Amino acid sequence: MNDQRSNDLSIATRASLLDRLRDLEDQSSWQRFYDTYARLICGVARRVGLTEAEAEDILQETVISVAKHIPGFVYDPRVCSFRTWMLRLTRWRIINQMNKRITTHAAPRTHDEEETSPSPAATLSGGQFPEFDAIWQREWEEAALEIAIDRVKHRISPDQFQIFDLYALRGMNVVQVAAALGTNAARVYLVKHRVAGMLKQEIAALEKSGW
Repeated sequence: MNDQRSNDLSIATRASLLDRLRDLEDQSSWQRFYDTYARLICGVARRVGLTEAEAEDILQETVISVAKHIPGFVYDPRVCSFRTWMLRLTRWRIINQMNKRITTHAAPRTHDEEETSPSPAATLSGGQFPEFDAIWQREWEEAALEIAIDRVKHRISPDQFQIFDLYALRGMNVVQVAAALGTNAARVYLVKHRVAGMLKQEIAALEKSGW
């Protein structure tokens, strides 16, 4: 399959999934969406300094926002990928949460201060969040790897995944893995190379689909 056809299929698949999300009663599609984005959204929220409880609130609020706005979302990866749209929704949920922190704990401002000082939300959406996109990208890469590993795990035998897990993910050396699993170094290297290639393909597919 050539790259263009593969890309066309990934876009069609993503568009199909988004169409199903427009049906709020489609529990399996919504569960898939939740499983895909929960780790990403909570991870970003924690990285910018929110608590675990606040991160969970951000997740719930973002999911509610998606359900509210998905009917009007037009999927065109050339204009705005679904992931970029999710980034924007998450960013505003986080800004609102941090705005609540400031307004709750800050001392009352005078009339002059209110006239001349930027609002908490304006400050947060400006200079205090310069790395938000980079944080989102790092969390996306980690989440994409986790999803790719889960997909590949179901495509290979349990013993192959165990070899890859011990060697590539847990950091055991080749001799240790071979001894622990009763195999040889050549097979460890071969499995690692094969599975790593499959992971790259899965991550590339996720990237193309704009998930």
